[in-house]
Amino acid sequence: MSATRLLLGAIGSVTIVAIGGCTTPPAPTYDLVIANGRVMDPESGLDAVRQVGLRDGQVAAVSETPIVGTRVIDATGLVVAPGFIDLHEHGQAEESYRMMVRDGVTSAFELEVGTADVAAWYAARERGQIVNHGVSIGHIPARMKVLGDPGTGLVPAGIGGSGTATEAQMVQMEALLRQGLKDGAVAVGFGSAYTPGAPMSEIERMFRVAAEGGASAHIHLRGGLPGLNETIAAANAAKVPLHVVHVNSVAGDAIDGFFAAITAARAAGQDVTTEAYPYAAGMTEITSALFDDWESWPDEKFGHHQLVSTGKRLTRVTFAQARKAGGTIIIHSRTEAQTRAAIVNPLAMIASDGFIEHGRGHPRTSGTYAKVLGRYVREEKALPLMDALRRMTLSPAKRLEPRVPAMKQKGRVHVGADADLTLFDPATVLDRATYEDASIPSAGIPFVIVNGQVVVDAGQVTSARPGRGVRAPH
Repeated sequence: MSATRLLLGAIGSVTIVAIGGCTTPPAPTYDLVIANGRVMDPESGLDAVRQVGLRDGQVAAVSETPIVGTRVIDATGLVVAPGFIDLHEHGQAEESYRMMVRDGVTSAFELEVGTADVAAWYAARERGQIVNHGVSIGHIPARMKVLGDPGTGLVPAGIGGSGTATEAQMVQMEALLRQGLKDGAVAVGFGSAYTPGAPMSEIERMFRVAAEGGASAHIHLRGGLPGLNETIAAANAAKVPLHVVHVNSVAGDAIDGFFAAITAARAAGQDVTTEAYPYAAGMTEITSALFDDWESWPDEKFGHHQLVSTGKRLTRVTFAQARKAGGTIIIHSRTEAQTRAAIVNPLAMIASDGFIEHGRGHPRTSGTYAKVLGRYVREEKALPLMDALRRMTLSPAKRLEPRVPAMKQKGRVHVGADADLTLFDPATVLDRATYEDASIPSAGIPFVIVNGQVVVDAGQVTSARPGRGVRAPH
């Protein structure tokens, strides 16, 4: 080798050493990195320690080796799961969002009652919320509007529930439902239990409107097991995908029969799904048609009802007073065995049916997901963790995907998915809210991320409002 080449080699060698001695950390590649967490993805079955890189609101990397981000969250000991998707959340305002997000919810949908004006509903929230949100066009509010119901709450307080619609009124309801679907409603909501004046022929007729729009029908049905069978038959005739809300609430002691009927319908090729919440008590408005027969109740039945505004159990006298004044009541009507049967059944998605206002409501708003994870998964070992997560994330997303393509990127942890993630400690996660104080947040959920932004940071809600309206193409 010539002297010149030796000299160049030496200079090159010195140059390399000099650069190596002055190395600086590589520039951040991701906006946020979640490091060393146990990533659980129900779609792929991934259950392993990974590094998750987020960029521009999406999952950009799921890596076995370290990666660099502008911020790094050390998730050692935590599960990194898709953000929980709640298909049944009435509390569509800041107060409820602040509670549900600390329970791991990143997308909240009002699909049972819905709204009569879809465009206005989304417009009212377009400045950004804590979580993603969406709504159905609702048969209940459409009926209330068309029939002139005097109620100002979620459900009818008079003719909207008990009245019989004329042909002209049903045409008006159909028009409202079609407009809502045109405006991007996620689904069509029903509550035959709250509209006893609507025969099944009316429900089936509105089911057909939902089917025309490629939407699923989410229904709080009436009539126990015979009512379920009638509803399944009407949905089959209308060729509409059917979702039975809170099966634990509508089934009561017929819970096994409900699941058997749903299983049989699915085996026959019908698209039927359901959901449950992990509490033995329900909650609704005291003026609703559910209580039209209250005067015939035996005295002991009133004690099963608890007035939300005071936390006190009712008597015949105080029930009558509350019925006149209005408000919400908690109904202690089921057993733990009935609740548990619904939660452990793999058919039931998890959904809260939540609502909280002025610090008062039902603990399911604040604790549904943490209770399933803490009590039924960890303490009782009644269902596997991955299956619980599937029913909180992937299954709800898939329920909505045929009409709402945006849901194909939620409920998963893979490259390209929306960066909606919930980080929880499987050893400590648990609900803490009570029937007397529904405002106590869940424990063991230190970080929640919505569209790539941290909305719960070390257990505290941040000022970020990245939540967007989720709706069908319109």
